[in-house]
Amino acid sequence: MVEIGHFALVLAFALALVQSAVPLAGARSGNDRLMAVGGPVTIAGFALVALAFAVLTISYARSDFSVANVWENSHSLKPMLFKITGTWGNHEGSMLLWVLILTFFGALVAVFGSNLPASLRATVLSVQGWIGAAFLLFILATSNPFARLSPAPIEGQDLNPVLQDIGLAIHPPLLYLGYVGFSICFSFSVAALIDGRIDASWARWVRPWTLGAWAFLTGGIAMGSYWAYYELGWGGFWFWDPVENASFMPWLAGTALLHSAIVMEKRSALKIWTLLLAILTFSLSLLGTFLVRSGVLTSVHAFATDPSRGIFILCILTLFIGGSLALFALRAPTLAAGGLFHPISREGALVLNNLFLTTAAATVLVGTLYPLLVEALSGDKISVGAPFFNLTFGPLMAPLLVLVPFGPLLAWKRGDVLAAAQRLMTAFAGALLAVMVTLLFVDGASVLAALGIGLATWIVLGALTDLAVKAGVGTAPFATVLRRLAGLPRSMFGTTLAHLGLGLTTLGVVGVMAFQTENILAMKPGQTTGISGYTLRFQDIVPVQGPNYTERRARFTLLDAGGRARGEILSSKRFYPVRQMPTTEAGIRTLGVSQLYVSIGDDTADGGLVVRIWWKPFVTLIWGGALAMMAGGAVSLFDRRLRIGAPARRRRALQPQAVAP
Repeated sequence: MVEIGHFALVLAFALALVQSAVPLAGARSGNDRLMAVGGPVTIAGFALVALAFAVLTISYARSDFSVANVWENSHSLKPMLFKITGTWGNHEGSMLLWVLILTFFGALVAVFGSNLPASLRATVLSVQGWIGAAFLLFILATSNPFARLSPAPIEGQDLNPVLQDIGLAIHPPLLYLGYVGFSICFSFSVAALIDGRIDASWARWVRPWTLGAWAFLTGGIAMGSYWAYYELGWGGFWFWDPVENASFMPWLAGTALLHSAIVMEKRSALKIWTLLLAILTFSLSLLGTFLVRSGVLTSVHAFATDPSRGIFILCILTLFIGGSLALFALRAPTLAAGGLFHPISREGALVLNNLFLTTAAATVLVGTLYPLLVEALSGDKISVGAPFFNLTFGPLMAPLLVLVPFGPLLAWKRGDVLAAAQRLMTAFAGALLAVMVTLLFVDGASVLAALGIGLATWIVLGALTDLAVKAGVGTAPFATVLRRLAGLPRSMFGTTLAHLGLGLTTLGVVGVMAFQTENILAMKPGQTTGISGYTLRFQDIVPVQGPNYTERRARFTLLDAGGRARGEILSSKRFYPVRQMPTTEAGIRTLGVSQLYVSIGDDTADGGLVVRIWWKPFVTLIWGGALAMMAGGAVSLFDRRLRIGAPARRRRALQPQAVAP
């Protein structure tokens, strides 16, 4: 069975070569038969990669340690869920998942792209074939997941204990659906450059793919943040780790691409800018793949340390990024720039939004790659951490967040800032009230913290204002408002949800950074400590035997100000004997939108236990806002206008004419 999986990858590589050449030749020569090859070959390639992935998954589920990849990353005592998720909890398996998603998106274009012009569809599938062929060759040449061991070991080496968590089942697939989803936008852009033609219908085809990839990437980043938050026991939600940045940069560029595609679709403007953003977004996704797998970084997220793999991926980066940018430089001057618009307009607001986002992405890119450049040139090792990013990224985002509510309220082509400001007066009053309440009633609130709370409130109320204005709230009867709301396009609700989620995430970040409290102390069973109006009682600590680990579990009881029990918090230290690695399992109690976070440390000399306790106000809004943004993308995808590609002309049937008697 394992050899069948390996052979399926070889066949998939052969089909990817066919997919990359034959449809393109047909598109350039106008041969319909050659162009028609693209669809079936793409679907067959996906089926073969899916077969290979299924074979590897079954090998993990059966604990087939004759497969080197299974032996290195699994154990017979591991729970079945973690056996299956371990399939992609390593370099080889995760690359196979990467290519599986890539071929899946290509198959979606083949199946649902029948309303695309034949030449464009064939060229898009060919570009997807180039990417697929490159990464299939990379897997077969340097990262074969089906390599055998002879004789087969009796037992495996187990998976990294940090990865033995439900987060592994959610985070990488979501992240890859975002990363690789942008490959479709890249393929459409390269196809448009090859054809030398781009118009509003092109933006209409690209926008749903951008929406889907952006929503998945948003969910993947949020899940990764929450996973690190509760699994590592450090109590933080973002560390500006280089690999975290590698996923954040495509998100920033993808957000700019999404807004640029809207302008192109609505006003046939920003054509060249949209093409460039599509290329840059996927290029940043490829850069993230390189950083994780090249060995140039030491990170909890890094998979591989083999320099040969890094050189291979660097060659792929050079080929696709360099080639696409060279094609862009060659073709862009020949493309029409698109419609004109006044600087004060919705188009102008979206352009300003994109300038801020791309500048922020460039800032994160410089901070991420600068230490690598310094080490390569001088041999010195330096680190660029949170202080740099907070001082550079924060000031760029603050003015952008202030301007977000204005954009949807401005008219296309030529807008009125004063009219938009008047509509936002209620939102401004709410934000001002939030600032005053924070300063007057929240102990220890600084001016910056109050302004941050006000900014988050401004974004949330501004998003709701846009919906209220379009529905006629305050100017029309209630029944009319409901009728107008029901008649609004779903993409409008999606925009509101996405901006609302951005405001909620901002509120969560500001709240936890400005108002969290921390208490580190040594406790013995029976002792209590207070934090943020609650009392935490240390009950006892008991040993627990897990399927492939031992655990020391500390039980705490949470009491409110009146002495009533509000639940139990379990925090533990685990030890995995096969890997000889400990992990910290934090105990978390959610109270409204805030959380009490308890992490235990080492024993003290007098028989106590080091306990770290955090009170984290509004912290759940960080990930709740991300879910709202994902929901906004999903709602927009269900807009009827985004499910229509090229309108197909149909001849009307001649109706029989009534003949007068």
